[in-house]
Amino acid sequence: MTSTVSLTPCTQRDCRAECHLIVCGCFKYAQPNLDYFQSVTKDNASTKTDVTVPVLHVVQARLAYVAAEGELKQPFKDELPTRQAQLSTLQDTEEFDVLVVGGGATGSGCALDAVTRNLKTALVERNDFSSGTSSRSTKLIHGGVRYLQKAIMKLDYEQYMMVKEALHERSNLLDIAPHLSAPLPIMLPVYKWWQLPYYWAGIKMYDLVAGGQCLKSSYVLSKNKALELFPMLKKDKLVGAIVYYDGQHNDARMNLAIALTAARHGAAIANYTEVVHLLKKTDAGTGKEKVCGARCRDVITGNEFDVRAKCVINATGPFTDSLRKMDDGKNTNICQPSAGVHIVIPGYYSPDNMGLLDPATSDGRVIFFLPWEKMTIAGTTDTPTDITAHPIPREEDINFILNEVRNYLSPDVEVRRGDVLAAWSGIRPLVTDPNSKDTQSICRNHIVNVSDSGLVTIAGGKWTTYRSMAEETLDAAVAAHRLGGGPSKTVGLVLEGGQDWSPTLYIRLVQDYGLENEVAQHLAATYGGKAFDVAKMARVTGKRWPIVGNRLVSEFPYIESEVRYAVKEYACTAIDVIARRTRLGFLNVQAADEALPRIVDIMGKMLDWSDKKRTEELEAAKKFLYLEMGYRSRSEQLTGTTEITLDTQEVANSVLIDRYTNRFHKFDKDSKGFITTVDVQRVLQNISVQIDENALHEILNEVDLNKNGQVELNEFLQLMSAVKKGQVSDSRLAILMKTAEESLDLRGPVTVDRSGGGV
Repeated sequence: MTSTVSLTPCTQRDCRAECHLIVCGCFKYAQPNLDYFQSVTKDNASTKTDVTVPVLHVVQARLAYVAAEGELKQPFKDELPTRQAQLSTLQDTEEFDVLVVGGGATGSGCALDAVTRNLKTALVERNDFSSGTSSRSTKLIHGGVRYLQKAIMKLDYEQYMMVKEALHERSNLLDIAPHLSAPLPIMLPVYKWWQLPYYWAGIKMYDLVAGGQCLKSSYVLSKNKALELFPMLKKDKLVGAIVYYDGQHNDARMNLAIALTAARHGAAIANYTEVVHLLKKTDAGTGKEKVCGARCRDVITGNEFDVRAKCVINATGPFTDSLRKMDDGKNTNICQPSAGVHIVIPGYYSPDNMGLLDPATSDGRVIFFLPWEKMTIAGTTDTPTDITAHPIPREEDINFILNEVRNYLSPDVEVRRGDVLAAWSGIRPLVTDPNSKDTQSICRNHIVNVSDSGLVTIAGGKWTTYRSMAEETLDAAVAAHRLGGGPSKTVGLVLEGGQDWSPTLYIRLVQDYGLENEVAQHLAATYGGKAFDVAKMARVTGKRWPIVGNRLVSEFPYIESEVRYAVKEYACTAIDVIARRTRLGFLNVQAADEALPRIVDIMGKMLDWSDKKRTEELEAAKKFLYLEMGYRSRSEQLTGTTEITLDTQEVANSVLIDRYTNRFHKFDKDSKGFITTVDVQRVLQNISVQIDENALHEILNEVDLNKNGQVELNEFLQLMSAVKKGQVSDSRLAILMKTAEESLDLRGPVTVDRSGGGV
């Protein structure tokens, strides 16, 4: 709905050029100056220009700051400074206006907000950008359907405003990073007739609160239509479904885009730089100690140096209280950490473009079941936890999610533990009363606090609202430290890679560089307009097609040039590459494990690593996959049992054990009790099958539990037991040996006449 009015060019200070947008400081939204519009008529305007003004749809946020964005400086628009150059800036600058501690979404958002206010800005992160909670989310950009439900049921105005703000931020985030985010339809299946109008009313309220920033209107589906769109859904008692829209993104890459955008605008940012202690000085006027910077240490080299700043912002997420106590040891905790576990299962568990919401699990929590990066992500749990830099997914949480998934999928779809390709745990920094025991009832709102010494702390909140949280934090910092710099300019400010992106950009990558279509689509969706820089670094394959772009692993579109480009994006370790520059570690731990040697080799050449350093990097990355990405839980499915579960008939005949033992001995011709790659290669040659020796090593390594380079009979029986129980799926060795056995059996014995023998 639109209304045509005539406008007079505006001369008021608060109005943005002729679009007549006023920035409301209370709500932090760019909105039409309605008072001005009401005062203008076609009859009394002195200089008239006919325009069409949206009334129900808020003007796109980017338009609010067209003029401001044009004034922003980008000293590193063409080339980012190296990490060493950034460290030098941190050490050599006499004093920054703002020093942000923490390189997650909120910390990076604070740095971007500060530097675009023309404040001299620094950011330090003791690990990698997005190494904590910000890379371990549900990958949704959402307002919070369940928070709106609580707001309505409890008449909680604060929660209502939190949802409204989040929906505004959702719209902005989709707009400023179109390559990394997109709307996603999410289905809410309904199994009781009375729930249909109840859920429909709630979802429609969600649309209404979003107003003109509603992505797409929600709608109701019949049972047949729901099954057509989501064929894996359980049919029994299904009465229909409701579909609504939220946003989805690549969280780690989004976090990195925010940090890199800040760097482009002149912020000095450095990962693997930890705060040893805060610097303080006595205020001449009050006699009180004030925070004036931090003593920092380069984690990679061990070099220590001071970074002085007028204001220090604590944006350390779950570690908020540790920095607050560094400021004042008497401070009480303001964060109560909660662990959320997610799992990744194969893409065939869900449609390509439809998610699923379980609004009421067996214990009252909410489970999302979403397509992501051509896989399916399911989660999350919500349990109190201890704070750690290396959270580990628990087996009970993985099984809880699997059980909830089973409740909504058709019995024809066997949900197997062995289908879990990766699992991780993220720690949410919830703001709450430390005595609270019910973390589920905690609101994901945030607080901004300025201590007596001037330390500004931002705690709590959610991924979606990182920008508004950063704006509020900088407003508080500017007021407390009299920094100046003007209002925030981040609404509508396009992030790294978004400026030159278009939905058809991948076609140019295919045509101009000879990349595979799947690889080109991946690069466009990951790097946006910067995908061309990655393509330029790709090496020739030596094949007819693709011309360039050697894959790190065959089943994923990640290519070797991404590792080289990752170093330019401040990747310092192999973990940075598999977890945050690419998402391989989050998608498939075995594939990531296979890619590690090549990744370490490429990084080693670029960063001049010694042989010892390369070995350390490889071991550290394998440990990361084993503990934090669920590889340990996957391995335990093999080692958890040494006996095969047999039914009564099989026990009587010992059929199953004999079958698997005979299969093993067809490879172990010398009765050694174990098989190696040589044994497998010999059998494969007999059936005219060729497999690369390195690939064979990787296949055996999946089952080689004691890592001695060979697979014993007992290890093979454990594997087959786990496969039979569904604890392990898609075992390449099990499938390979079964296929080889069947091929040998089909050939049968060689007859005397064909062998050249006989009389």
